[in-house]
Amino acid sequence: MFLGLLLPGASAQAQQKAEIALSRQPGIFYMPTHIIEQRKLIEKHAAALGVTGVTTKWITFSGGGAQTDALLAGGVDIINTGTGNLLLLWDRTRGGVKGIVATSAQPMTLISRDAHIKTIKDFGPGDKIALPTVKISTQAIVLQMAVAETFGADQYAKLDANTVQLGHPDAYAALSNSQHEVRSHFSIPPFTFLEMKNVPGAHVVLSSPDVIGGPLSQSQFFTTTKFADANPKIIQALRDAAREAQDLILNDTRAAVEIYKEVTGDKTDIDVILGWLKEPGMMEYTTAPQGTMKVASHLFKTGILKTQPKAWTDYYLPSSADLKGN
Repeated sequence: MFLGLLLPGASAQAQQKAEIALSRQPGIFYMPTHIIEQRKLIEKHAAALGVTGVTTKWITFSGGGAQTDALLAGGVDIINTGTGNLLLLWDRTRGGVKGIVATSAQPMTLISRDAHIKTIKDFGPGDKIALPTVKISTQAIVLQMAVAETFGADQYAKLDANTVQLGHPDAYAALSNSQHEVRSHFSIPPFTFLEMKNVPGAHVVLSSPDVIGGPLSQSQFFTTTKFADANPKIIQALRDAAREAQDLILNDTRAAVEIYKEVTGDKTDIDVILGWLKEPGMMEYTTAPQGTMKVASHLFKTGILKTQPKAWTDYYLPSSADLKGN
């Protein structure tokens, strides 16, 4: 899946560009990206920095793995996905991919409809767990961290064989089908709430804050350093856009949710979504990376990362050093 080094296609894209291709995913987890898209905030802030004529093209993906492949191949310029994918690309491109700005650190929740599964100790060999990308998604890594804490550091991969790759909408559909073999899903909002409400027997097995000890960024923008070096004002415009989107969510949440519904086509009643956002951890829309070094430490200890970052700023662009992340 990862190509080790940046492909020539990525280098060919690393020039001052008029049209910027970015990734998007479904879910209120990614609401800042929907606001940036609908309000054309990158275009707005690029113009304010003197870069006129910029347009954006948003491409939908259902998971991080396809996004990272597209970034390395030059099919997109900037992607928005989880910490695990950022760290792996940073490592395997030897610093050729770095983060720009975080957008969300809402809780991820492992949900099961299997009455026998109360904790991760209860998963047997045939019990499947859906997550966006096996082994390398942030959900897969957090699961490994929880397993290591429960069974011992050398057992971190104990449940890897239980995981199956499904985008969140497909995983929700699988849980909703009582005949489907997938009975557990490492979920993100809004699918967390939909599953807990609509899937008979759905219950929480664990949540990412329980494992990390606090918020964990699962939504952040990153790009190739070649693109960033060739387009510094676009990088700044994206940072400014992310901050404006975050401010809208925090200060006019209803307007932000209306934009989310418009862009994604989510038919959920707006007051229901606003109610979800009042739940613990749900307003963790922040531009500062959260909890990422704990993930990096785990990946290095298990040999998945070949290089140990000394600080989160190692895998973020130098221009991002003021974000006060961790």
